Amino acid sequence: MTAPTPPTAPIPPIRVLLVDDQPLVRAGLRVLMADSPDLAVVGEAGTGTDAVRLAGDLRPDVVVMDVRMPGMDGIEATRLVTAGPGAPRVLVLTTFDDDEYVYGALRSGASGFLVKDMALDDILAAIRVVAAGDALIAPAVTRRLIEEFAARPEPAARPEPGPAPAAARCRPLTGVTPREREVLVLVGRGLSNGEIAVRLHISAATAKAHVARLLAKLDARDRVQLVVLAYEAGLVP
Repeated sequence: MTAPTPPTAPIPPIRVLLVDDQPLVRAGLRVLMADSPDLAVVGEAGTGTDAVRLAGDLRPDVVVMDVRMPGMDGIEATRLVTAGPGAPRVLVLTTFDDDEYVYGALRSGASGFLVKDMALDDILAAIRVVAAGDALIAPAVTRRLIEEFAARPEPAARPEPGPAPAAARCRPLTGVTPREREVLVLVGRGLSNGEIAVRLHISAATAKAHVARLLAKLDARDRVQLVVLAYEAGLVP
């Protein structure tokens, strides 16, 4: 007789902190997450200052961060939330048509962004992707934003939000091999590992290994910061 298989321990839900100065936005996400057993809202904040405090107190896995809030904005809050070891991942909320702070938010350590008019189910899927350690590089949305904001100079009237993370500062691509440089160009264009593999005639596992080495060599937190680095190094027109 075979021994009975021990029961599998339940997987804890992804702990989410919602940050938005519009209560209706927070309420909509909170209600939707109530029907998703793998997601749990552990706190809410209406300002960047409260977001930083609650992120430290609650230690969420993911912070869904608005950009435009009274007082401290989402860019500065993102920089502070992601500064320490074991920091939560940050998804930035933005309005695509008029929000000029997305690129700055990515430089401040965000792992991607959400557009406020996205379907709520897509927003939940994005939270899961980021919680799993990946980043949002959607060719139809993320790349378009990064291209737009990377090409723009910093507005003279806007004060610097503080030093950017080391992974996001412009620097020579020291130690990067010619093949890794090719991979970085394709990452910068928003291609997935599978698409990179097809383009370079290599296996998906090899493409993944190249991306992992780039993350380590360039001290990049995730794929979003590789995209930013590719643009800042002039590898992507």
